[in-house]
Amino acid sequence: MINFRNIATAAAILATATFAPAVAKAQIYKGETAGVGDPVHTMFVTFANQAGKAGVEIQVNAGQTLTKSMLKGGRQEIDFFSTVPSLVNLMKGQKRMYESVGDAPEAAGQLRSILGFKAGAYHPVTLAGSGIETWEDLKGKTIFTGPPAGSASATSEALIKIITGYEAGTDYEAVRLSWGEGYAALADKKIDMMVRPAEIGSSKVEQFGLSGEFRVLSIPEEVVGSEAMQALFGRPGRGMLQFDGGVYKGQLTEGEITALGFTQFVGTHAGVEEDVVYNATKAFWENLDEVHATAFFLKEVTPETAFTSVNVPLHPGAIKYYEEAGISIPDALRP
Repeated sequence: MINFRNIATAAAILATATFAPAVAKAQIYKGETAGVGDPVHTMFVTFANQAGKAGVEIQVNAGQTLTKSMLKGGRQEIDFFSTVPSLVNLMKGQKRMYESVGDAPEAAGQLRSILGFKAGAYHPVTLAGSGIETWEDLKGKTIFTGPPAGSASATSEALIKIITGYEAGTDYEAVRLSWGEGYAALADKKIDMMVRPAEIGSSKVEQFGLSGEFRVLSIPEEVVGSEAMQALFGRPGRGMLQFDGGVYKGQLTEGEITALGFTQFVGTHAGVEEDVVYNATKAFWENLDEVHATAFFLKEVTPETAFTSVNVPLHPGAIKYYEEAGISIPDALRP
């Protein structure tokens, strides 16, 4: 005998299974930052990790050239990215590496900020025995200045020119490689010096003192007050920074080292939903103890430093959080 009741029940179950709405998958947001071991990478990954606690899942693509990441962000091809303050005006004015990029000004207009931070300093690193003890010794040497098409290489070469008057390609050979290749080239003594932006106390720099001795060149006191150096210090995202050379084992420059400091900020674009940026920003600041425990240099990240070197408008989602938290926002950073 056919059991019609069972048939009806089975049909109902099948209908439910067939027509029940699918569970929506969480949206994955695209993010780009610098290479592993870079303070910019550390900060961005820390931000992404905290954002994940608020349900904002950021897929981090590391090892990227930030000049390109900022352009992609402005074009809304990625959602979160590490941002170089000194590049903002170059994008707006379609200058230098953006000269042939027709939509660079439009892309710059879409950039939005979340928070800024002090990242570290440019480290001119040379191994003992390289023949380099002063900046004048760079004549005829081979120097890694940064990746191709990146802002760091231009900054490094400008720093050398201000101090020595030396021109890249004329007075010394400027080598442009990826960050990882630059470290390897110095370790293998294929180059004479590396100029590397890094956090103070960087393990990447420290590694050169584990098997020998090395030197970090300090900006000469007589050059610090020059008009050209003050102009370099005054660029967006730049400034003078001093630290104790003894922070690195095996480092030969004694006493205080004067360096070119650099700052950056975590960016997004105007098209990202307000609630998404609000939730990510809130999660970051409400878990500040974990942020500080991630890396020594992140201990300086506080609400008082939230807008360090930020030179594009804040995203409305970030503004919403800062207003709720009672953090004063500079008028210049409101859209």
